[in-house]
Amino acid sequence: MSDITHGVQVRSGSQALRAGIELLSSMRFAISLLTVICIASVIGTVLKQHEPAVNYVNQFGPFWAELFAALQLNAVYSAWWFLLILAFLVVSTSLCIARNTPKILVDLKVYKENIREQSLKAFHHKAEAPLAESAEAAARRIGSTLASGGWKVKLQQRDSAKGAGAGWMVAAKAGAANKLGYIAAHSSIVLICLGGLFDGDLIVRAQMLLGGKTPYAGSGLISEVKPEHRLSERNPTFRGNLVVAEGTQSGTAILSQSDGVLLQELPFAVELKKFIVEHYSTGMPKLFASEIIIHDKATGEKTPARIEVNHPASYKGIEIYQSSFDDGGSHLKLRAVPMTAGAKAFDIDGTVGGSTELVGNGVAPGGEKLTLEFTALRTINVENFADGAGASGSGADVRKVDLRESVESRLGAANKTVTKKELRNVGPSVSYKLRDAAGQAREFHNYMLPVDTGDGVPVFLLGVRENPSDPFRYLRVPADDQSSMDGFMRLHAALGDPAAREQAVQRYVSQAVEASRPQLAEQLTQSALRALALFAGSSGPDGKKTGGLPAISDFMEANVPEAERSRAGEVLVRILNGALFELNQLARERAGLKPLVQSDQTQSFMTQAVLSLSDAQIYPAPLALELKDFTQVQASVFQVARAPGKNIVYLGCALLILGVFAMLYVRERRVWVWVAPQGDQSHALMALSTNRKTMDGDREFVQLAEKLIGAHPHRGNA
Repeated sequence: MSDITHGVQVRSGSQALRAGIELLSSMRFAISLLTVICIASVIGTVLKQHEPAVNYVNQFGPFWAELFAALQLNAVYSAWWFLLILAFLVVSTSLCIARNTPKILVDLKVYKENIREQSLKAFHHKAEAPLAESAEAAARRIGSTLASGGWKVKLQQRDSAKGAGAGWMVAAKAGAANKLGYIAAHSSIVLICLGGLFDGDLIVRAQMLLGGKTPYAGSGLISEVKPEHRLSERNPTFRGNLVVAEGTQSGTAILSQSDGVLLQELPFAVELKKFIVEHYSTGMPKLFASEIIIHDKATGEKTPARIEVNHPASYKGIEIYQSSFDDGGSHLKLRAVPMTAGAKAFDIDGTVGGSTELVGNGVAPGGEKLTLEFTALRTINVENFADGAGASGSGADVRKVDLRESVESRLGAANKTVTKKELRNVGPSVSYKLRDAAGQAREFHNYMLPVDTGDGVPVFLLGVRENPSDPFRYLRVPADDQSSMDGFMRLHAALGDPAAREQAVQRYVSQAVEASRPQLAEQLTQSALRALALFAGSSGPDGKKTGGLPAISDFMEANVPEAERSRAGEVLVRILNGALFELNQLARERAGLKPLVQSDQTQSFMTQAVLSLSDAQIYPAPLALELKDFTQVQASVFQVARAPGKNIVYLGCALLILGVFAMLYVRERRVWVWVAPQGDQSHALMALSTNRKTMDGDREFVQLAEKLIGAHPHRGNA
């Protein structure tokens, strides 16, 4: 075993050099390197690779994000230490092969026919028997029998106790492919690692180190990027992404680096004619494919092709894979709805991926400039509306837990789920960011159509979040009788108008109190005005605006004794609802619309409107964007790769399969039969050796002994 695990023994040179070569060529060192590579590969699989730095900060915190970046765990397979380990593994395994291959090749040619008779008696598998024929005849018969069974045989005539040249040694061997499997398996490791090095970032890094290429960390048009950030068309190996929108073409791939990107020029340009996507009922993509035309830059030749997942196209040694899809710059028509009093709605046209500046129109307090960034358009949003699903679901009630039902619900078919899903497509949505002058941005996600969430009235969902790692929080705006936000926005604007509030209160009081009771009418008027003013909100001493239902709650706690709050609260909420209903009727009258008729639908609308008006007080933006129309433009994300090491890896994989099968399923065996004269007859001594002690070896020896010399050894102790 020591001959296998120890490395090359160098006789000359310094002690340190000899020890280093011995360690580098030893099997234990190669196994240690393989272990480190496996651990690094696990890290690269668990931790998402080549993500933006901010994603790691949001997910793991600044300390771990900085540590990951320092150790390059966010780009394990292109890290310098990973490539260095691969290089050492190639050298170490190559030295192991170089050390053992000559011995194996010599051993394949040697029959070991010079083994002594006494040595044969020490074998585990041995048998002897008298033969009724001469020694020479018996030896030739035994050799012929073994050769017909696929053994390689060599006969040796040598001296015995009966005289010179009287004895015969029959030496045979089989299963030499076992040791060839060792060479094939270890050679496969070298080939796979070399292929990985060729197809990795090694060549690109060499160009950056020796060719003066540097990553580009800026923004702008690809045509404006300088040559030091571009790689030549003759680059022997690369792997990058190519984003092409419908109706456009591109011939420059992007290679992501830890501190920027490199641009890889291609010998052709890819034009996307049509992008095809099909979805499952869950909204997940079932199929996405691209119909493209490849334009050769040198000859102008046009080659049509269709690319699907796992069905790439190949052109001039470059593989084009369907990687993903994206928005190619869809055109959006939006309506900016003001969330502050006194501002007017206005229309905005934009393109996904673009931005525009918002100034004036009361979009921000103090005339602050805001930058609107259009980030995404989704035409399909499939949500689960089953009972208890999503944010509306409540925790489990321990009084209703049925252990048997809980266990059985998780048994059976693999597609069996604990709860049923009610999937529904709620239509398109738009995502955008509002960035202030300081560069801070909030992300918004608004649905185009009203969604029936089961509360009795469809609502428009206006989502907002402060950080990308946070879930969206939604403001629910009730849809009016025309399925629009206009009714709510008219009520919201009227709530911010003191004159409108006063007029609405007068209408409410005139209907609620008889004209013969002026003192009661005056008291109700003051209470209703105060309730609407509190609900509309006002700025406190610290400049922070308070309003909605929390403002009324704070007023009650500060001015009403605790014992009377429940009754007083019911009265005040009833007054607030009545005044808001009249305020809504007044807003409709000013807009030239008919008043609402008292009905369950109207009551549901007003109930949701009160809640939405309260939540709108803390909406963190001066306006909300309503998606009115869009023209979708799809884009296809291709991965383009020139991988000369691919064939080397394929060859290595084939050798690995052959080598492993040869070492596991092919047993190396050797047989010796010493035939010596004994009077007019002869005597045979037979032995067998194998590299693995198995029951198959025991059975084979028994069969050979019976067939060759007529012996009947006991199985297991022959």
